[in-house]
Amino acid sequence: MTAPVEATTATAGLDRGRPVLIVSPPAPDCAGALWPLVQGHTPVLIITESPSAATAWTPAVPQPLRFHAVTGLDRTTRLLAAGAVDVLAGSPADCAALLSRSVLKGEQIRSVVLAWPETLQGTPEFSFVPALLAEMKETRRIVLSWNPGGLEGLLEAHARRPHIVGDIPMGENARPLPPLGEAKYVLAAPGAREPAITAALDGLDPGSALVWRRGMEAAGQVNAVICADLPTRAELATLATAGTPVLVLAPDQLPYARSVASPLTPIPLLSGAGTAPRQVRGTIAARIERGDLAAELALLAPLFERYDAAEVAAAVYAVGREAGSEKRDAGSVTAARVKVHVNVGKKDRAAAKDIVGALVREAGLSRDDIGRIDVRETHSVVEVAGSAAERAVARLSGMMIRGRRVSARLDR
Repeated sequence: MTAPVEATTATAGLDRGRPVLIVSPPAPDCAGALWPLVQGHTPVLIITESPSAATAWTPAVPQPLRFHAVTGLDRTTRLLAAGAVDVLAGSPADCAALLSRSVLKGEQIRSVVLAWPETLQGTPEFSFVPALLAEMKETRRIVLSWNPGGLEGLLEAHARRPHIVGDIPMGENARPLPPLGEAKYVLAAPGAREPAITAALDGLDPGSALVWRRGMEAAGQVNAVICADLPTRAELATLATAGTPVLVLAPDQLPYARSVASPLTPIPLLSGAGTAPRQVRGTIAARIERGDLAAELALLAPLFERYDAAEVAAAVYAVGREAGSEKRDAGSVTAARVKVHVNVGKKDRAAAKDIVGALVREAGLSRDDIGRIDVRETHSVVEVAGSAAERAVARLSGMMIRGRRVSARLDR
């Protein structure tokens, strides 16, 4: 079936109230099949894993559709009130907050897209999804998924018997297709794909390499193919014939990468570069240099046989962080604080309570996430928990404090 015919069939199904499931790698630029389905059916709401995942849709939305990612509720409220948004992307919590403000109205949304909910299931954010979809019962419903087999419960509850666009990765025996072959990877922080590509080249020093982007054809043999865009299974198979693929991944894309490549190994010392605060990395490095970790290594040894060492380390960090420990000794990183620079200060008549209120009410931080606030003449420096830093920056930016539009960034 050709793509235009498939899109026509899917559109007809949507018009009759049948949901659509688009099988696609977890990257907005892989979701080209979405746009013909929502043409003429805007506004569109894309429910994403996080604010940074919402922002990742920016280059993928075709013109002339007016796109906005929810990174600040006040700015989004103004844009929605002005009718200036055709496609809105946001996390479940942010979308729920907009609904509670009555600025996002479920009956006005004509197409709702649940973008790769594999990464949402089992998280606190997922608890908002059923209520969001319930507010849009009559809305055309589209699910993007790279692993539909893991979404049976969600599909049964919210997108029953969908029309499927794309190929489900199943073999003739109805079992998941096996990984294609070897690949390497490096993790990229949000908005830092280009530095990650450079880091991969520096770390590998492959001699000959191709930096591949979607639409390019690999010509000739090279030692490494750096995938600046996330390849589909078919694209990865083709690229592997030219050289060893190196995937530049966001952390939530790692499960997909494992499904298409094995063994999948990190580039030493680079995976996750730049994704943790410097003081956390420094604390961990100091503990490693102290040595005497034989007991801990013995305890974790069985995990190293099943998982990549970088993931084991990340999981240990996450477990410690989630436990909420307040210890700040050399062996603990859970209480690490990150400084956030906010362009609002005394000259704006701003006080610490204004910033705390914005972080709690609008950014969704708990008071335990917020440390010392230093309000200076032209700006303020706020200490927040490392786990909440990205959310604080994303959701503060664009909102108003004391009549001034906020610009927030990690303080260097």
